Amino acid sequence: MPASREVVFVDGVRTPFGKSGPKGLYAETRADDLVVRVIRELLRRNPSLPPERVDEVAVAATTQIGDQGLTIGRSAAILAGLPKTVPGYAVDRMCAGAMTAVTTVAGGISFGAYDVAIAGGVEHMGRHPMGEGVDPNPRFLSEQLVDGSALVMGMTAENLHDRYPEITKQRADAYAVLSQERAAKAYADGVIQPDLVPMATRKAAEGWGLATADEAMRPGTSMEGLARLKTPFRPHGNVTAGNASGINDGATGCIVAAEDVAAELGLTGRMRLVSYAFAGVDPELMGVGPIPSTERALRLAGLSIGDIGLFEINEAFAVQVLAFLDHFGIADDDPRVNPYGGAIAYGHPLASSGVRLMTQLSRSMAEHPEVRYGITTMCVGLGMGGTVIWENLA
Repeated sequence: MPASREVVFVDGVRTPFGKSGPKGLYAETRADDLVVRVIRELLRRNPSLPPERVDEVAVAATTQIGDQGLTIGRSAAILAGLPKTVPGYAVDRMCAGAMTAVTTVAGGISFGAYDVAIAGGVEHMGRHPMGEGVDPNPRFLSEQLVDGSALVMGMTAENLHDRYPEITKQRADAYAVLSQERAAKAYADGVIQPDLVPMATRKAAEGWGLATADEAMRPGTSMEGLARLKTPFRPHGNVTAGNASGINDGATGCIVAAEDVAAELGLTGRMRLVSYAFAGVDPELMGVGPIPSTERALRLAGLSIGDIGLFEINEAFAVQVLAFLDHFGIADDDPRVNPYGGAIAYGHPLASSGVRLMTQLSRSMAEHPEVRYGITTMCVGLGMGGTVIWENLA
């Protein structure tokens, strides 16, 4: 049996994220075409990787029907022009789909089954709204296995505000303003654009266009503007469209490889995978998921939260980030946390977001060679959390 091998993150790219709906960037663009664009861009950016050396293509989608169905990892690999000898599969862990695609192929690399793999995710929430075609078993509610709010993500976020009354709407709104400001600065500083792949868009009425930037960002967001927004999940509630991620379309992808094979092929590893963990929590409080998953990942790595120099937390809702920060004793505006802003600004196309976190972490690690460890973490629908700890190779 081969000894387990070190796994490195080589490169990550994504499409600009669009707003879902008939007016959105990708209203008439297929989900699988978004993935194909990402796979092709990864190969273009890494010419020393022979396409036939890709051993697996793992692509996540939450709603696996229509143009997100047909075992999208395999179908997108063929459509992207990879050799027919390269296999592929689909992954689903709701919001943590792309994260799970990465950890799953990383396990295969460590075990020796693969040398190089492409992992990513896609969600076209305009064509496939969250929950399309699902048929929850009536026992969930009749036997009170979960609270009635568990399947409505915004209601689970309101539940978090109830659980942690010290997380006020003002704190959530202030965090959202910070996310938008940091994202705008990251764009102004040219940090985000190098990992975006321009995507051709087509609309019957308007003809061809080119998507080159995230559509959902609202750089001028103010506390006053946020205070006026409706609270759709509860009268006089705390969760609004302004302090939550939007409904978005987009795709992400990355190359992960065995460290020795990356070196042999002339690929530069940006981060080394240290540990990963997933954890379950009460579905009606799914936003706390990153707390136990992070504690488990730290324990597996033999690290403590004080060893972590950079954090990329998926901002499904501001309250969920703040619950995590409070638990670990981190300030709301700590510069180590989401330094380039997060999903409140960029958007959260469910299954794709995990690799966006990794790509942004690898960028901030390159800027901070003094930081040794960073984490990517996210909450997951139906009550889960996922965390990956990375070591900086810069």
